[in-house]
Amino acid sequence: MTNYDHPMFHWERDADGIVTVTMDDPDQSANTMNDRFRSELPILVDHLHAERDSITGVIVASAKKTFFAGGDLGMMMRATADQLVDVTAMLDGVKAALRRLETLGRPVVAALNGAALGGGYEIALACHHRIALDQPHVSVGLPEVTLGLLPGGGGTTRTVRMFGLRTALQEILLTGTKFRPRAALEKGLVDELVADPGQLATAAREWIVANPEPAQPWDRPGHRIPGGTPADSALAAVLPSLPAVLRKQTHGSPAPAAHNLLSASVEGAQVDFDNALTIESRYCAELICGQISANIIKSMFFDVQAINRGAGRPAGHPPHQARKLVVLGAGMMGAGIAYVSAKAGLEVVLKDVSLEAAERGKSYSAKILDKAVQRGTITPARREEVLARIHPTIDPADAAGADLLIEAVFEDPELKKRVTAETAVHLTPDAVLASNTSTLPITGLAEGMSRPEDFIGLHFFSPVDKMALLEIVVGEKTSDATVAKAIDIARQIGKTPIVVNDSRGFFTSRVILEFVNEAVALLGEGVPAASIEQAAIQAGYPVGALALVDELTLTLLREIREQSIAVAAGISRPTHPAAAVADRMIDEFGRRGRAAGAGFYDYVDGRKAGLWPGLKDAFGGTDTAVPLIDMQERMLFAEALDAIRCLDEGVLRSVADANVGSILGIGFPAWTGGVLQYVNQYDGGLPGFVARAQELTQRYGDRFAPPESLVRKAENGEDYR
Repeated sequence: MTNYDHPMFHWERDADGIVTVTMDDPDQSANTMNDRFRSELPILVDHLHAERDSITGVIVASAKKTFFAGGDLGMMMRATADQLVDVTAMLDGVKAALRRLETLGRPVVAALNGAALGGGYEIALACHHRIALDQPHVSVGLPEVTLGLLPGGGGTTRTVRMFGLRTALQEILLTGTKFRPRAALEKGLVDELVADPGQLATAAREWIVANPEPAQPWDRPGHRIPGGTPADSALAAVLPSLPAVLRKQTHGSPAPAAHNLLSASVEGAQVDFDNALTIESRYCAELICGQISANIIKSMFFDVQAINRGAGRPAGHPPHQARKLVVLGAGMMGAGIAYVSAKAGLEVVLKDVSLEAAERGKSYSAKILDKAVQRGTITPARREEVLARIHPTIDPADAAGADLLIEAVFEDPELKKRVTAETAVHLTPDAVLASNTSTLPITGLAEGMSRPEDFIGLHFFSPVDKMALLEIVVGEKTSDATVAKAIDIARQIGKTPIVVNDSRGFFTSRVILEFVNEAVALLGEGVPAASIEQAAIQAGYPVGALALVDELTLTLLREIREQSIAVAAGISRPTHPAAAVADRMIDEFGRRGRAAGAGFYDYVDGRKAGLWPGLKDAFGGTDTAVPLIDMQERMLFAEALDAIRCLDEGVLRSVADANVGSILGIGFPAWTGGVLQYVNQYDGGLPGFVARAQELTQRYGDRFAPPESLVRKAENGEDYR
């Protein structure tokens, strides 16, 4: 055997001339396209070419748990517009080395022992054959669009030539899907699966021996892109549908990554391979040096990563793992909590007032699991295993030995206290006691509890099986030990936890009301309802604001307002102009929301059937003088300003919690990087945001007045970190 070592790459050649190149960055837990990789990759490839005559094949492997983690996101987040030329050259340099690898003239195999996402999968694409380990921790794909980027290491160009424009865009690039091994094999993203790590090298060697002179499809004479190029009449006929797909995905909101992906793919398909790589670099560099990708990378990668690693966890407490959970209330939220907990391996007691209701709650899990079996993502045996952990009951005594209780009943403080107290006596002495309330203060719910230090808020979001966020709410008497346990439990069941201090509405429920109230106020001013919904969607919100109110119900808005007035007795606070609109909808028109069958929208068999035509007669709906940007920024600023107040009042504990919580929990537009990053990145920074807030104040009311803390930060040249 012959060995050569570089800091990033370990080279080992066996007696048959097969070289195994093992990637192993000595300074990181995962391999990335950092400075070391970018500088050493060309040296490695030069070495391979120099030794070509003594090489029969190459296996590209990894010494890390993942194959390769992707691009250098820290560098990308920091890149600015004046670095465009340098970033373009960096991308071209990586691709030039990968291009030389795939044209070595010897078979090159990627041995994927772990996740190969983004840049990692682009390395695999530059190999002639891809073998993946068929294990749950392995995934492949090009998720760059979810971070405001596009695959700039050759991934855009190669997938278009492998799968054709439509398939590459609609199923791989624009979706950013991460494929599990079997799905990747079916899609053609990998060529072969093996059952255990020891088989990777064996399978790779077998393929090398059987294919001594391989070439990439696009390097073979006569290669044609599947489905044709834009010049072909068949594809030209369907190309106009691609922008429609893009509009459906983005709803007209800021989405430069999707637009650049479409452009790079279509333009690249009209030229030769090497020029397509050049086009890809230019479109990718533009995104890397833009503000939106920096926003998204900061919040959805670095902030989420920090939170998931326990940034908000009190120090000095041992790791905790829950074993048995009792969920009080088998409605939609309770059923969802039961499902994610059972899926994570907890024994779950699902309690309700009737066995029929509890069984119905369990059936929620059965339906989700049935769909997973149909899709082939789980086995029937796995389905039965998860369902067997959920035990419907009406008897509090069945909670015996549980070390976690989550109450998920109707938003009535006395009911919540009563059902928690009658079950808590059956739990372990140090069990965590939690409420899933979305608005009621945790401190008040803990009153009368024998162990208030063990009581905490665990606010899940609906649907629980799909929403990643868990808002952990700390009451006045909640201990740090309980907070630490709650964070560990969140990670145990696969949720991203943010930690906030107690108040009415906490952070998420409080701030989202500012968004919907502003939309309702616009309606009361005579702005057409359709324009309001479009303004919200084009700002990047996942649904229209009025549609969201219907989901929440207008009665809930009124109840929260009345509760706030009661709590603030003797304190004069201005009533939001949305209140009059909500009251008229309820009292005059009897329209309370989707659950009641009528709200701002009409509903047929529970399905939305368009905006209620009566809105125009009720509220005018003819004022088209309010600019679209004002409508959008009234919604965005309303949430951002209240988030700043949450920070000032100590409700929010960190900027990262605010940004991640706003995106994952309440649908604040992801392109902004979150509710406080939106302030940072506003044109002109904090001073620009303050100036615009003052302008909105003059036009629309004092609720847009910037808090003093914000003004001081702007004057001092600071931002929210």
